[in-house]
Amino acid sequence: MNKAQYGAITEGAEREIGFYISDNFSMLPLISAVEPLRIANRMSRKPLYQWSIVTENGASVFATNGMALAAKYAVDNAPDFAMIFVSGPYEPKNFNHQLTLDWLVRQSKRGIVIGGIETGCHILAESGLLDGIQCTTHWENRAEFVEAFPKHKVSSDVYEIDGNRVTCSGGAVSMDMMLYIIEQHHGHELAASVADAMIHPNIRHPGEPQRMHIQARTGVSHPALLECIELMEANIEQPLSPNELARLVEVSKRQLERLFRRYLNTTPARYYLTMRLDAARKMLETSAMKVIDVAVACGFKSAGHFSSRYYSSYGVTPRDARKA
Repeated sequence: MNKAQYGAITEGAEREIGFYISDNFSMLPLISAVEPLRIANRMSRKPLYQWSIVTENGASVFATNGMALAAKYAVDNAPDFAMIFVSGPYEPKNFNHQLTLDWLVRQSKRGIVIGGIETGCHILAESGLLDGIQCTTHWENRAEFVEAFPKHKVSSDVYEIDGNRVTCSGGAVSMDMMLYIIEQHHGHELAASVADAMIHPNIRHPGEPQRMHIQARTGVSHPALLECIELMEANIEQPLSPNELARLVEVSKRQLERLFRRYLNTTPARYYLTMRLDAARKMLETSAMKVIDVAVACGFKSAGHFSSRYYSSYGVTPRDARKA
């Protein structure tokens, strides 16, 4: 069986899509974006899509799982694609490739669709291609994105489409994004057939949230407890007091404490603190924010208080955690 029978098309397709990949990229969102294209070719028995990998200098790059990916083009010899998707590095603060930024700006002047996958959204923002655009990024990188690009309109949705800009939060959501694009190009029937072939029963659309519902994540179903956790997640930078939380969910402070002990084996204060420290840990690992800025973003009044709490929970100081 040749490649065309599998759905991989090397030339003569209706649309050629370029995937710019940086070193230390995440494999899952890339594969989730490419496979729907291959299956669309196979299901339709037509050469609808072909794709090529582009890197800064045409060299192979490595994913965070250690797997290598060969490139077909460098940015200075890449052809004019119908669409371009950018997959960024695990730590976007380390991206510093002016050739790529200039190439993206030149391509944008052609009026084509340019998308960012996961931290690829940070690269698009760095190049100025998201100015005035409604965008999104992975929830773990959102704080860093907001810190670096405070004027941008960033949501917590799975993916955003604004004009000829597409931004995707990453992970398996790339599959939903590409199914949506296939639907726009070739109709719902083909997109549904591709989703069926991938055993993907529900195609998510723009506007849907990235994260699982709190009930699914925590395993609890009590409405007051779920509402309280939702309030906590929405108020990381300026934490609510136990009295405020109890008042907002319309139970007494003592009853709220009983609910946390019964369902989560902890207290509201300890649960809230753990949530804020976990948010801080993610920021330290994935962003270039100063430690004091991370502390403030996670509701700690001083760097000393933050450091003490962090050390008690993780056995290292925030500065040592960042170095590691």
